[in-house]
Amino acid sequence: MLVRDWMTPDPLTVTPDTPVMEALRLLRERGFRRLPVMEGERLVGITTRKDLKDAVPSQATTLSVWELTSLLSRLTVSEMMARPVITVRANEYMEDAALRMQEHDVGGLPVLDASGRLCGMVTITDVLRAFTDILGLREGGTRLTLDMPDTPGSLARAAGAVLPSNIISVATSGQGAKEGQPRRRFVMRVTGEGARDVRARVREAGIDVVE
Repeated sequence: MLVRDWMTPDPLTVTPDTPVMEALRLLRERGFRRLPVMEGERLVGITTRKDLKDAVPSQATTLSVWELTSLLSRLTVSEMMARPVITVRANEYMEDAALRMQEHDVGGLPVLDASGRLCGMVTITDVLRAFTDILGLREGGTRLTLDMPDTPGSLARAAGAVLPSNIISVATSGQGAKEGQPRRRFVMRVTGEGARDVRARVREAGIDVVE
């Protein structure tokens, strides 16, 4: 699943000299949390609703109404934007984008095309949409969590035990060791014939089903 399939294309942007209050108005009216900052076709920064809102009182605490109005009219995005910008390419995988967000503790990334130009935004909300799609949550069915040896053939064995039901999603993670043997946890979602009784069939095949 590629970033380009889940991103918001042609995102709303601002320039470094956009007034902070104007940027806040755009975010509020459009329901966004962050804005890429552009100089022409070049991405030079990113600013968030929180950054902009936090900046206003911090610089205006002891000012009079007249001074506050004057300050806010001069305060621009260039003073609040983060740089350098953490980005992702449109042809990267969604898991790459998710890992980058986690590593840099950000909730969204500007997306660049093959020529390095801004073409979209991908956010943690998009990652969650992709995650639920991969796991087939909207397709219903029965969810199975299987605890198996982390060895070649384990997935094939589990798939054979599930038959004649249809597997619509599979996810795995390492789960330590049992009796000195590495284990892997398989999370499957199955539909179709025999889905109601699939747990019993899998147990009969000698596979541990985690409730």
